[in-house]
Formats: sequence, C-alpha cells, structure tokens
Amino acid sequence: MQPLFYACQGIRYRKLDVILTTSIEKLGKVGETVKVAPGYFRNHLMPKLLTVPNIDKFAYLIKEQRKIYQPKEEEVQVVTKNMEDKSKVYEKAAYRLLNGRLVLRRSINVEKFRAQSTKDDPIELRSPVTKDEIVAEVGRQLCVQIDPENLHLPTPLETFGLFDV
Repeated sequence: MQPLFYACQGIRYRKLDVILTTSIEKLGKVGETVKVAPGYFRNHLMPKLLTVPNIDKFAYLIKEQRKIYQPKEEEVQVVTKNMEDKSKVYEKAAYRLLNGRLVLRRSINVEKFRAQSTKDDPIELRSPVTKDEIVAEVGRQLCVQIDPENLHLPTPLETFGLFDV
C-alpha cells in the first residue's frame, strides 16, 4: 500500500504507543511497549489501568516498579524424607491413637430403651456404627488417616459404651 493513502486518511489509522501494566493475552506481557488504536486505549485499556501512555515519566515508573517487585528466583532444594522422619511421623500417629478417645454421637432406639427391665441392660443404637464411620471419625477428630483393613472391628457397634478397637 502507498504511504500517501494512509496520509490522506488522517488520524483514523494512527496507533498509540502504550506500556502494559498487566499481561493481556493478545497484546503482550507486563512492561512491553505495544501499539494500539486510540479508541481501544481510551475506552478499554486506560479506564481499567491495564496500560499507561508511553511517555518518559511512565516508562521510568514502570522500570522502577519492575526493579522493586521483580520476583527473586529462589533455589529450591529437594529434601528427601528418610526412614527416621517417617518413623517419627508414625510414632506420633500411634501415640495419638493410643491415648486418644473417639466420641461418636448416635440416636438411641427409644422403644427398646423404654422397654428395658433394668438399668444395667445395654442401651441399643438406632443404627449400628460401621468400620467406615469409625475410620472417617478418626481422621476428623484425631487427624490420623488409617486404612479400613487395619481396623479390627468384628461386628458393627450396636450399643452404648466404651470399646477397644
């Protein structure tokens, strides 16, 4: 195309140099100088503070901000856990399990409670407590994750009381 063609069109095809303050997908990354249409800059980029005009004052400010807020790259060292660390974690979990008490709230079977003949009869629960419920509560209350196959519960708990599991 002829440069004279654009010269006679006037301001319509002029582009502005702007500095990006945030990364914009189709324009560029932070700190880059790009050319955009004046209307796009005036109506979209400037009100949202996504860009600033490319003048000496703003260029200096952006350069200084990049110096201050430039993320410093830190060396990451991979720390491998040895068997001593793992054994300490397991010992703490075992100590919590040994000394911890687990409290479960359940509804009782009211009909059988009223019909019991003596106070020494066990109070029955409305629904039995299963292995999976105990595993979930141990994880929640004692912060110890255990596998259901490691839990010895011959039958679901159907009465109130203290139980060793």
